[in-house]
Amino acid sequence: MPEVIFPGPEGRLEGRYHPQPERDAPIAIVLHPHPQFGGTMNNKVVYNLHYAFYNMGFTVLRFNFRGVGRSQGEYDQGVGELSDAAAALDYLQSMNNNSKHCWVAGFSFGAWIGMQLLMRRPEITGFISVSPPANMYDFSFLAPCPSSGLILNGTNDRVAPPADTTNLVAKLHEQQGITVTHNEIEGAGHFFENEQMDTMVETVQTYVKRRLSENTR
Repeated sequence: MPEVIFPGPEGRLEGRYHPQPERDAPIAIVLHPHPQFGGTMNNKVVYNLHYAFYNMGFTVLRFNFRGVGRSQGEYDQGVGELSDAAAALDYLQSMNNNSKHCWVAGFSFGAWIGMQLLMRRPEITGFISVSPPANMYDFSFLAPCPSSGLILNGTNDRVAPPADTTNLVAKLHEQQGITVTHNEIEGAGHFFENEQMDTMVETVQTYVKRRLSENTR
């Protein structure tokens, strides 16, 4: 899987790009957790999400937000990181013009950024939000949420308490024309340790495969 360097708003961004041989393969970007708390594109959840999508036939890009690894710039409270995600999607789309499906997946802080990207980019047809920190960040911008997707969390998450995630999902369920699926993994913490990681990946793959077979937003 090649290392890539692509242009971002504050200089170069470092990523890992994993193409499929099919020119019309669906595409996905995967967004990592908080840069100031050790989040990188090599986080275990991000890495496993990357390969979950690749193994389903997606061309996948994960990358480091500004100031992380070899990516230039400095942490920007989520504002610049959203611009980084938009640049990553531009880069991915530039090499995959024939793709009919575009997904965004994010973990923790990356889930918050991914949902904001969803609002900016109508071409995104599905999303995966793992352990969204609804207790720390305002998700009220999802009005309305423009695409169906999956929100996934653990019942023992002490970083982003399950009750806040449930409240977020309840608000999204009130909207018309989309379906937000919510799965809780029993006993899992924020980072889905050990066999809970396998359960998380299986849940994501089951959902995405169903969506692709339906070929709907």
